[in-house]
Amino acid sequence: MKKEQLFKGQASRWKHFDHKNYSAFSSMKKVVTIGVLTCATLSFTNINDITAQNTTSSQLRTYELSEIEVTGTRVPLTEQKSARMVTVLSRADIAKVGVHSVNDLLKYATGVDVRQRGGFGIQTDISVCGGTFDQVTILLNGINISNPQTGHLAADFPISMEDIERIEILEGPSARVFGTSAFTGAINIVTKSDPHSNITTHLSGGSFGLFEGGGSVNYTKNNLSQQLSGNYNRSDGGTENSDFNTHRFFYQGAYNTKDADIHWQGGYSDQKFGANTFYSAAYPNQFEATKRTMLAIKAETKGWLHFAPSIFWNRAYDHFQLIRNTHVSENFHRNDVFGVNMNAYFNWIFGKTSFGAEIRNEGILSTNLGKPLEESRYVNIPGEDSIKYNKRDNRTNIDYFVEHNILLSKITISAGLLINRNTALDDNMHYYPGVDVSWRATDSWKLFASWNKALRMPTFTDMYYKSPTQEGNVGLKPEKTQAVKLGTNYRKEWINVKVNGFYNKGTDMIDWVKYTPDDTYHSTNFKLDNLGAESNVTLYFAPLLGEHSLLETFHIGYTYIYQKRHDDQAIYKSNYALEYLRHKLVASLSHRIYKNLEANWNFRFQKRMGGYEIFNEQHKSTGIIQSYPSFGLVDLKIQWTAPRYRIFAEANNLLNHHYYDFGNIPQPGIWINAGVSYRIDL
Repeated sequence: MKKEQLFKGQASRWKHFDHKNYSAFSSMKKVVTIGVLTCATLSFTNINDITAQNTTSSQLRTYELSEIEVTGTRVPLTEQKSARMVTVLSRADIAKVGVHSVNDLLKYATGVDVRQRGGFGIQTDISVCGGTFDQVTILLNGINISNPQTGHLAADFPISMEDIERIEILEGPSARVFGTSAFTGAINIVTKSDPHSNITTHLSGGSFGLFEGGGSVNYTKNNLSQQLSGNYNRSDGGTENSDFNTHRFFYQGAYNTKDADIHWQGGYSDQKFGANTFYSAAYPNQFEATKRTMLAIKAETKGWLHFAPSIFWNRAYDHFQLIRNTHVSENFHRNDVFGVNMNAYFNWIFGKTSFGAEIRNEGILSTNLGKPLEESRYVNIPGEDSIKYNKRDNRTNIDYFVEHNILLSKITISAGLLINRNTALDDNMHYYPGVDVSWRATDSWKLFASWNKALRMPTFTDMYYKSPTQEGNVGLKPEKTQAVKLGTNYRKEWINVKVNGFYNKGTDMIDWVKYTPDDTYHSTNFKLDNLGAESNVTLYFAPLLGEHSLLETFHIGYTYIYQKRHDDQAIYKSNYALEYLRHKLVASLSHRIYKNLEANWNFRFQKRMGGYEIFNEQHKSTGIIQSYPSFGLVDLKIQWTAPRYRIFAEANNLLNHHYYDFGNIPQPGIWINAGVSYRIDL
């Protein structure tokens, strides 16, 4: 009898064995490669392909979720060992949803509130746990890319959906992990790092003059890996004055040696869009253009003591016109963020210990934001002859941190302290401790508990912005919070259940409010508490009905939030903090139709608190506040997936429902799109 050849190619590497049915990989006559992140934070790599014929997708998913290292602590911990609850949207999850931007994708995360002013992710506010868009830290491969000018621009990403491997959502204050800006949580976007050289391209088009095209080139040889991608997107807009035109480019590379791993990335985005009533219904014909450049490099040494230094720079330009193609209340801004981070950690008999420091400098040049400059110090604005930056502000944030993780057979305890000094605050050191605990009661049950404190400095917009409808406040105090979170996770091969509750006690919370109908919006402080609960259930049908079942996955999630403001002063209208989601329900169903043809149905229901002013035909406020109506939306995506190509068609807002994310800014009705992507291995 002919002897079969075993394991052609490189041998597999295993972290540990669990008593699961997928542990049988070790005896399979197939090549199995499994890779994990080398560092939980400030990392540029991602999980490699898991290939094993005759292995179910649910088995692979279970193993991946157990082994993937997530951004819950300063040291690398797998999802199984992590003391924090981290929501992971995998590449498979992303492919099933009919969206074309990170912002659109996050709508289907149960605990995330996404408020869009335009279609396809144009000018989006993202928040978690009932907070505001300024209170979430946005990271790209672990590098903080948050915008100190305003959180309105934080979601201006230099990447397309085709670049993303997964998205990690960490809900709750995370100051000791990501710094003080992680006030209510953090969202980390991890890009793909393909182990094989290839060229990919994608093309799509649809309603309202939508066109999207792009591609990427990946080169991997020996210890060097590089990838360059580009994307172009345009549309006439789904509503009046909501056209957009965007360009995105992203480059990343890695070089690995026996002593250290080095990773680098660079991104550029350029977008222009009609901003129909974006910031005030009194001015329906607004316009905005933004440009963003970001560079970062990081290395990590190997051995007993790991050093992981990183350097990053982000620059953002913002050009806003209150009335399009005029100079009325026109604003120009340029903000720069420079940072140096040193994270070090080591393993020893009592667990894993991390320590380090970060210096982050935030500066802005503007025609509206900052302290006035002497005329001799005005700065030229690129492309403008008669207008110059005449205001400036700058602040430096210094963080020192230490964290220790105790890993026992059933329990993980992660406790740490962030010591912070900000030059815009005072000369004192401020302390933000936190502790997270998880208990793996059984192989399936896991319980979580955490307590954390955090602080957020006001943005430059909060302090300085002035327009006919808004007025900032240089006397704003920084926001402060302490939060408690309890949760549990039950996981089997066929089901994954997550339930958690949280309480955030906020002091000096920042919001833009009007006290009377004739007032302008003022930025102000008040006490505000958020109390909420979230639940998610995902069913995997293959283990129940067999691998040939037409049904694949079903997910349902629900979030409830209640707010309490501790302030006796009556507010006529809140613009952000008090307009939170009381109820959010999401549901999705994936099923095969025929062979490689599958359908993915997604439903989202929302009920938002607060309301919006009713304006008449002359764009004047009537003084009437209309409560936000609840709404439910259905999206459908049908796709044929083959090894080298994918063809899809999708319909967003399938039932053509009329709804608002922000008052007076109608969202598009039914939006149909179709496209194809193709891959060539080199």
